Amino acid sequence: MAILQRDPSILASFLEDAAHFPGGHAAALASPASEAEVADVLRTSASVLPIGAQSSLTGGATPMGDVLLSTSRLDRILEIGHDRVRVQAGVTLADLDAALAAAGKYYPPAPTFTGAFVGGTVATNAAGAATFKYGTTRDWVRALRVVLASGDVLAIERGTRKAASLVPVPTYRLPRVPKCSAGYFAGDDMDLVDLFIGSEGTLGVVTEVTLRILPERPAQCLAFVTFRDRAQALALVEALRRDAASLGVSAIEHMDARSLALLREDGVDRRFGVAIEDDAAIAILITIELPASTTPAEAFDDIGRARDARPPDRPLVRVCRALDAAGALDRAEVAVPGDRARAAQLVAVREAVPAAVNARVGRAKQGVDASISKTAADMIVPFDRLAALMTLYDEEFARRGLDAAVWGHISDGNLHPNVLPRSAADVESGKEAILLFGREVIRMGGSPLAEHGVGRNPIKQQLLRDMFGQRGIDEMRAVKRALDPEWKLAPGVLFPKPPSRAARPPRRSCRP
Repeated sequence: MAILQRDPSILASFLEDAAHFPGGHAAALASPASEAEVADVLRTSASVLPIGAQSSLTGGATPMGDVLLSTSRLDRILEIGHDRVRVQAGVTLADLDAALAAAGKYYPPAPTFTGAFVGGTVATNAAGAATFKYGTTRDWVRALRVVLASGDVLAIERGTRKAASLVPVPTYRLPRVPKCSAGYFAGDDMDLVDLFIGSEGTLGVVTEVTLRILPERPAQCLAFVTFRDRAQALALVEALRRDAASLGVSAIEHMDARSLALLREDGVDRRFGVAIEDDAAIAILITIELPASTTPAEAFDDIGRARDARPPDRPLVRVCRALDAAGALDRAEVAVPGDRARAAQLVAVREAVPAAVNARVGRAKQGVDASISKTAADMIVPFDRLAALMTLYDEEFARRGLDAAVWGHISDGNLHPNVLPRSAADVESGKEAILLFGREVIRMGGSPLAEHGVGRNPIKQQLLRDMFGQRGIDEMRAVKRALDPEWKLAPGVLFPKPPSRAARPPRRSCRP
């Protein structure tokens, strides 16, 4: 039986997630060490919020009076096979990657934050930079063990059971974009495994995951490139996307001009020795995958021969020639395979952008107005609509007089516009802008909820309703009732809990 911790000093560190969603409070904390203990917590508790690393950016891992069920002690890597790995839900992506690296294997679709738990990535259908080549978490999950709200355990393997055997499958259609973390998955002849991926802990607690892996780990080369002109950068990204398979390009990240200014303000460029010119309108970070046997010397040789009259026809040479044709080769910083220190620095430059924004939001919250909060979005459109969306961001933020930075996974068309609020009024105006952006993204055939999920965020919950309509939300609620009729698991996540019949006011009689 799992012990319930009720000491306020212990609970205090679990009362908010990475979104800093306000009002967090918990009845108790359970940290079960086995699937049987997970089942016991669910059978004996009225309201349970499953949590992993609490790295949610949506408030979905912030408790509202629930018993917190932490999967942190379910942390064993159970088996590494030729092309599969079986792990408990509390294994971190960092630990998984280290174990696979020791075996020469690779799990590609992990999000940027390596402290995330595998179970959490399943619960949110996590995605990241490499989604461009490898897809989202959903594409790599082969089997799950899930404890339902009743305490019953489901052991399901992809391809063995349909979702319709357990729940009424929603009829809405998902947008045709590489990422979508927007409520319950739906599709024709849908597999039962897919029901739980992206359900944000509202349908069951994932305790064990079997993932597909690559039997060989590729060598990676990173190129950080700045451009004076955004249209020039987008043209290069389009060319790299078009020939990505032959070029070995697996991901392209981007940072806009305001993001780069933040890096210069914080001295990130000097700290990591990366040139961020004052005239840079945009920067991209390209990940190129090469054969595992590629040596640093071979990579340097390929870079140096990009301008030869008859260069060797190898992926890195071709990428460098594309950079040269775009007038950007001389503005590129490259980390060759094996130079882990330089690669880590280039990745750290990209990660310093959200850190810079969060720091400024935090300072404004402390020094200006305690009601100030992070105001950001996570939206994706078909790539041919990306330039129009970027222009919309620029124009709307300027019209509202908002300071904002935009970055994200440009190879997917997935961007993260973030407001840098100077007042509570900026936060409210930013929320209005995000709703406007989201509705335009839906009109463009994209998803305003790409990879972070919905959680408790009221703007994201509104955009979920805008995506699927009230009928779609009602269909999701029907799925929830089928598996969790008492609304025990993560109540308030994805959509509000409907009022109970007993709580509804009695109808007034029309009789005199």
